[in-house]
Amino acid sequence: MTEARRSHRATMAGILIGIGMGGFVDGIVLHQIAQWHNMLSNVVPPHTMDAMRVNMTWDGLFHALTWVITLIGILQLRSAAYVRDPIPSAQAFTGQLILGWGLFNLVEGIIDHQILGIHNVREVPNYTVYNLTFLALGVCCLS
Repeated sequence: MTEARRSHRATMAGILIGIGMGGFVDGIVLHQIAQWHNMLSNVVPPHTMDAMRVNMTWDGLFHALTWVITLIGILQLRSAAYVRDPIPSAQAFTGQLILGWGLFNLVEGIIDHQILGIHNVREVPNYTVYNLTFLALGVCCLS
């Protein structure tokens, strides 16, 4: 296996773990702690217990997907270490995590907030400021 292919495995692991971390921060901080939005809060406003159940189910599915992405990243990093592929330095790995987090913010912000409109970062009258800030953070992480 070539050196480029081997280092690619560990790099992708760092990016996948970063994507997962971005999803967990979104789900834990914005959904659960701050309670700014739920996965479908713009489509099914959580004003009744039934609507809240729907939103919590979709939040759970989102967390499950985030967990799977993180697990794939961990298994890929383990696989790279097992075959003695070069493991990134702490600085490079931190950069990969930030890149993954930025990719999460950018993709989730464009798809869920802009295209599908299933929720906003914060369900308030001036939600655009929050949505654009979320996208800007994603772009900053990619820089």
